[in-house]
Amino acid sequence: MPKSIKNEFTDQLFDAVLSLKTREECYDFFKDVATVAEIQEMSRRLEVARMLSEGATYEEIVDHTGVSTATVSRVKRALDYGADGYKMVLERLEQ
Repeated sequence: MPKSIKNEFTDQLFDAVLSLKTREECYDFFKDVATVAEIQEMSRRLEVARMLSEGATYEEIVDHTGVSTATVSRVKRALDYGADGYKMVLERLEQ
């Protein structure tokens, strides 16, 4: 994780997220802490990661999610060279 995001404020945010117990609690918290556009963008990026991991093409992903090819490339780079956060979450969602 880049040092630039690891600080007491981010720790507090992550602790807050970890304290949420239901999907409705997540909706309530994220509606307060982020804009609708920010939440939608994060959810689309997760869908891009899922589709990439299943072998979808950039064209299929863009058509399905509405994201740009730059976003697909960014997520692909994270899957290939990142901290494996997407991979971890996707594996857990499959269980």
